Amino acid sequence: MARLKVTQTKSYIGSKQNHRDTLRSLGLKRMNDVVVKEDRPEIRGMVQTVRHLVTVEEVD
Repeated sequence: MARLKVTQTKSYIGSKQNHRDTLRSLGLKRMNDVVVKEDRPEIRGMVQTVRHLVTVEEVD
């Protein structure tokens, strides 16, 4: 199954509480943190919510 490499590229300061909570549930705590998650619809939805704060790459 494909995996997604999610990197937080921007700070969450000044963003909505919902966006902060989403970053935390993805496992991102500060800028330049990287997590690798399974490519599932739930994860895609979370990434879509904070797409302006993160970058995503597919990892095989």
